[in-house]
Amino acid sequence: MSKKVLCLGNALVDIITQLESDKDLEILNLPKGSMQLVDKEVSAMIQKATLHLNSTKQTGGSAANTANGIANLGVCSGYIGMVGEDKLGEFYANDMLENSIEPNFFKSQSTPTGCAVALISKDGERTFATYLGAAIELRADLLTKELFSGYDYFHIEGYLIVNHDLIRTAIRMANELGLKVSIDLASYNVVEENIDFLKEICKDVHIIFANEEEAKAFTSQDAEQAVKTIADLCDIAVVKIGKKGSFIKSGEQEIRIYERERTCLDTTGAGDMYAAGFLAGLCLGKDLEYCGNMGSILAGNVIEVYGAKMDKERWTKIKKEINAL
Repeated sequence: MSKKVLCLGNALVDIITQLESDKDLEILNLPKGSMQLVDKEVSAMIQKATLHLNSTKQTGGSAANTANGIANLGVCSGYIGMVGEDKLGEFYANDMLENSIEPNFFKSQSTPTGCAVALISKDGERTFATYLGAAIELRADLLTKELFSGYDYFHIEGYLIVNHDLIRTAIRMANELGLKVSIDLASYNVVEENIDFLKEICKDVHIIFANEEEAKAFTSQDAEQAVKTIADLCDIAVVKIGKKGSFIKSGEQEIRIYERERTCLDTTGAGDMYAAGFLAGLCLGKDLEYCGNMGSILAGNVIEVYGAKMDKERWTKIKKEINAL
């Protein structure tokens, strides 16, 4: 029986919107490739301003995407999040159950379920305007050790690091119960704004995922050097470099993963799916190179669709690719 992964994140409904031009980002004052936190009114304004563009809705949030990817690979996953006492919150919880994810939801009776408007540029880059809604009410005092019981890995999305008490408490509880803790640094601007706190907590983290921009924001180094610096803080460091692959370092072991060419429609969820493949590989007892290739296969497939959700046909294709490793 494989090991299990518990994920902690912002429970958000993703509104995937295809941009006709990056000028729309300038008009909305959103830096391309960033994740900007907005209030309810600004979120409504952005949705209204992009109403004429093609869009779809799906359950999302970085850690929830990772939990979904893990579950679709046949590895047990669970999720901790907070939603509103509304139809979107009910939809979110039901979606978790339908995807064989163990839901551990808290509900706000006064704040609606959050949403993230994902604005997709022609080159596939995504820019997020995120209204956290009920998600921001997830507090440290709500966590109990019972939530972590039975899991082997605990994965945190970096977007949560603005909530210092929550992250400190979650990491402490996970470590006390012997779980291996992983964190995805999430977005370069989030890293820049929380650099001191990140360096503090990463000393108690076992696995760190970062893309090239996040790694540079964290270390002021290029990807190949950054992975070495990050590996000094944890057991396993992973720095993703887009279509060029990724660097992995653990102790003296250094691995380079190369990715084959893919048709990029939308990079939403690419990092989340890489983490899903990598963590699922660890749960299955695979070596780091195999785990890296699993992550790369998931990331390479999700960029070929809009949004972070993939259908059964796509998952069948993914499993065939993994089995061929």
